[in-house]
Amino acid sequence: MSVNVIALGGNAILETDPTDEGQKAIVRQAAKSIADFVEKGEQVVLCHGNGPQVGNLLLQQKVSQSPKNPAMKLDTCVAMTQGSIGYWLQQALTNEFTKRSLNQSVVSIITQIRVDQEDPAFQKPSKPIGPFYTKEEAENEAQMDGGTYIEDAGRGYRKVVPSPQPKEIVEKEAIQALVAANIVTICAGGGGIPVIAKEGDEGIEAVNDKDFSAAVLAEAVKADRLIILTGVDNIYINYGKLTQQALTQINLSEAKKYIDEGQFAPGSMLPKVEAAVQFVKGEASRSAVITSIEQLGHLTENVGTVIRQTR
Repeated sequence: MSVNVIALGGNAILETDPTDEGQKAIVRQAAKSIADFVEKGEQVVLCHGNGPQVGNLLLQQKVSQSPKNPAMKLDTCVAMTQGSIGYWLQQALTNEFTKRSLNQSVVSIITQIRVDQEDPAFQKPSKPIGPFYTKEEAENEAQMDGGTYIEDAGRGYRKVVPSPQPKEIVEKEAIQALVAANIVTICAGGGGIPVIAKEGDEGIEAVNDKDFSAAVLAEAVKADRLIILTGVDNIYINYGKLTQQALTQINLSEAKKYIDEGQFAPGSMLPKVEAAVQFVKGEASRSAVITSIEQLGHLTENVGTVIRQTR
């Protein structure tokens, strides 16, 4: 049985309906695809993004704050969305396994990931969180909260916060024990709660990139494959141009070449490809797949973009 780390994007969960019921409905659909995958004999460790969810939560915190009800800081909001999305996934997967008479336990675990407090990312916020804005709306938001807003892959403007490189999972041994027991484990949600080591671990105002955290997680559980689920079936070069080309099988040198050419949008596809490269270069037997949730049950049919050390 191979071990697969699956990274599900937060934008895939919050497409148009920001209500909990709207997001639960999408999670239930995702759970069917994940259950199909498990039913084929694959072992799964699941992590997820939380960009739009944590951004919306921060807005709610800001609007409702008062001296008696102060807004929670970013690291706490990451933990809160870890809990809520983990709950949705855990419930949906458990229900789906029960429908199929599969004796498969599921658990979600609040996960902290250590980062370097000297990481240069703290001087240059880059990770998009929260809803999309028009340029005018983003300028108004920046005037009100002093935040940094940038254009995000042609989809609008979003707030960006520091995104240091994840280094080490605090709960690594607990996660390894759950995986060894063949329990579907949901962890490192939203990239994990970023913490720095002082006298003990301490939360910090930042957001870890879910894809890089997924690579760290995959390393920790000795995964055979890292599967990064996104909104498209494949990654592309010359995206949006007449010469657009879907990539199916690429090796590390090709992936690095396309990265150097600037083929992938920062904050969107670029971290996914970089995380895949980070994982694959560790062992020749490893592979990474970037594709859509709809293709998850068809990976044996060579769907998506597969990245290996060599073809």
